[in-house]
Amino acid sequence: MSFLDLYLAQLIDPFRIGLLAALLLTAANTAPTLNRWIPIVLGVVFVAVLIPYSFGSSEDIAKAFAVGVGLISNVTLLAVLLGAKALYTRLT
Repeated sequence: MSFLDLYLAQLIDPFRIGLLAALLLTAANTAPTLNRWIPIVLGVVFVAVLIPYSFGSSEDIAKAFAVGVGLISNVTLLAVLLGAKALYTRLT
């Protein structure tokens, strides 16, 4: 599986999107006591490692490669979610 195929598959993964949305909600709730970006960065890394190691990737994909592509796709999804949140707060 090529980089682009794996990247696109991870972008439309509903479990990954749900985890990142929950991560943003959690980071918003803990922002007064913790820095906002520390939980977000740790959560992005956690989700990128969790999915390939818990659900397993196919045998032709190395787990380290899947984690690396997962980091890139998580940052992309997080940017979209943060943009949607900023648009929502601006409109309300």
